[in-house]
Amino acid sequence: MKNMKMKIVMPKLWSKWIILVLLISVLVSLWNRSSITESDDDYSSLSPPPPQPPPADASTSFEFLTTRLLQRDSVGQGSNRDHLQYDFYRNTCPDAEEMVRKSMMRIHSQHPEVSAALLRLLFHDCFIEGCDASIFLDDSRGNQSHQIEKDAVPNRTLKGFEKIDMIKEEIESHCPGVVSCADILALATREGIVLAGGPFYPLFTGRRDSAESYFAEAMAEIPRPDDNIRQILRLFHHRGFTERDTVSLLGAHSIGSIGCEFIEGRLHSFLNTGMPDLTMATDFLTEMREKCNNGTNSTNGGGVSSMSMKSHSVIRRSSGFTGEEDQLASISSIGGFSSHYYKGLLRGRGLLHSDQQLMADERTARFVRAYVNDDGTTFRRDFARAMMKMSSLGVLTGSEGHIRENCSSLASSFSSS
Repeated sequence: MKNMKMKIVMPKLWSKWIILVLLISVLVSLWNRSSITESDDDYSSLSPPPPQPPPADASTSFEFLTTRLLQRDSVGQGSNRDHLQYDFYRNTCPDAEEMVRKSMMRIHSQHPEVSAALLRLLFHDCFIEGCDASIFLDDSRGNQSHQIEKDAVPNRTLKGFEKIDMIKEEIESHCPGVVSCADILALATREGIVLAGGPFYPLFTGRRDSAESYFAEAMAEIPRPDDNIRQILRLFHHRGFTERDTVSLLGAHSIGSIGCEFIEGRLHSFLNTGMPDLTMATDFLTEMREKCNNGTNSTNGGGVSSMSMKSHSVIRRSSGFTGEEDQLASISSIGGFSSHYYKGLLRGRGLLHSDQQLMADERTARFVRAYVNDDGTTFRRDFARAMMKMSSLGVLTGSEGHIRENCSSLASSFSSS
């Protein structure tokens, strides 16, 4: 009878432990150190689909390991990221993350470009005073005359606001005044990355929304397309990112599209010199001039694609490119979420000057070469970990900030924690 009882109980125990082991392995793999060079991190892979929430008795272990990972990355930054929690809305809006996931699947099926749009939107929000949804505000502290982040030159071409508003409206109908716009943007961006073929990465929640918008800071601190490597590293280092983090995050340019206005100077008179950007490969310069002069691939008078909008749910890491795909990748970075972006840099085919600048300094160039020589796994690992850091920059938690009912307005904001 004792043996029979064991046979009945064991499957349940095993299934419970399997879930726990899988979750812990994701986080431990991020924690482990091996090398591109002996002193550099080599992060373990995170791949979709996202893991299921752990059983109740596994929660403590999951939170402990993820908290330690984030703590290691936030030393000296003085952030509130340690106050974020795993499954923060488990009691107040338990279906929040699932609603975000399903909404993103619907949106992406009709608008696959949303992945790149939200990734850029998150970056521009988090890079300026933290991930607080200040980028959405139509006024600052109720002052309609105050200049807002949306009006800053680097932010005028941002897209995806209405997609976050759609998700927010759905969540508000189920859990009014509970889930912040900052959390929705972080979660939706993660789901968009996965849908575009990128890596899954765990996220804590509990962010709150800012009451202030930061126009001046956005004008001064958002990286520019024509920045040199010193300027790029200064801006990223100031926010706690290493050279390796910086190179992996710029790999986000492997998806999306860019208007010709962003590279026009490179093609004809870079920095008003009357000469094109000499860091561009000659044949690439010719190709880009033809694309922009022909006004193709854009609804705004000309543009070039950073990737095809076709997503790939499975990345074939070992198959490489076909001859045709390799040619396309060198022209317009077509190839999906992968290390093809870095292959273009080795050949002088970065679309933005700031992209190509990663090859101008050995501190960053060595990582470009490492990603090219890898099967794509290392880039995906590094990008996942860097996105965890990016999504936790300067967050407001606890009694700080608000929970906005409408992401663009402070009216009807909820201040209770």
